[in-house]
Amino acid sequence: MLVVKKVNAYIGLILATVAITIAPMLKVPFKGNWNLYQADPRLLYISLAIVALTTLFLFVRALSVFRIMAFVTLIWSAIMAAAVWFKVNNYFGSKFFDKVLSKTIHFQWGWIVLLVAVILLVSSVKKEQLEVK
Repeated sequence: MLVVKKVNAYIGLILATVAITIAPMLKVPFKGNWNLYQADPRLLYISLAIVALTTLFLFVRALSVFRIMAFVTLIWSAIMAAAVWFKVNNYFGSKFFDKVLSKTIHFQWGWIVLLVAVILLVSSVKKEQLEVK
């Protein structure tokens, strides 16, 4: 039987939504801090859809699917970080300009918030044995 820690799940969902929508993900010179929408809108929309499905499965108490979606969120976050890293490092297609750009653009604290949120989501569901007395 699957048991959910609701506090961890709710905090994880709130943190994931905040990290995806408004937390700064990149520090770009002369432009300021960029959130995920400014970095890549497609990643934002896919991430919001995954978090929305995860929330839906939590509220309808489909815990096995919620657990799968929590792992999907973890994997998607890793893919998303890699995609943003590759976009920063291969933006122009020229080695010189890409090296200059990659040294000036830095990841921000939004990624840490997303990591904490995903860890809370993954650790919120656990499998327990029923004890028959």
